[in-house]
Amino acid sequence: MSTDGQIDQGLETELLRQIGAGDRDSFEDLYDRLSGVLFSAALQILNDQRDAEDVLQDVFIQIWDKAKLYSPSRGKPLTWAMTLTRNKAIDRLRSSQRRFRLQDQVERESEASSQSISRDSVEEVNALEKSRIVRSAVLQLSKEQRQAIELAFFSAPAVVCKLFLLTTK
Repeated sequence: MSTDGQIDQGLETELLRQIGAGDRDSFEDLYDRLSGVLFSAALQILNDQRDAEDVLQDVFIQIWDKAKLYSPSRGKPLTWAMTLTRNKAIDRLRSSQRRFRLQDQVERESEASSQSISRDSVEEVNALEKSRIVRSAVLQLSKEQRQAIELAFFSAPAVVCKLFLLTTK
């Protein structure tokens, strides 16, 4: 005497065999039988309906592609489909977590870069203002004073010392 579970398993195994041969009606029947429980499993892992729907679609594409590889000796059809679903859902979850970490890292780096650019901009404005003030002050000096400053900044220190000694004698 067989139980409903054995009947279901035998029917699902036969559906997978037929799907492996390209039977679309068998695929539709298997979808009707398993989609609810597989969707629930994906939703429980992902906690997001849209992601669970995407995973379910990916799983059934995988079932269509790999049905001919299914072997009843390796487990029940529902167990096989549940394993595919669980793996796809976990992959999706990890991918989302990785994406969130990368987005967070980009935001932190962008914020740090903005602060650096802001500091650099302030420093540049301050440097330009100081340069303008110094240029204005140098232009107000006498010719000799300007030459002394130019020599001090643009000549070797020994030349500046000799000139200083000559002018102080």
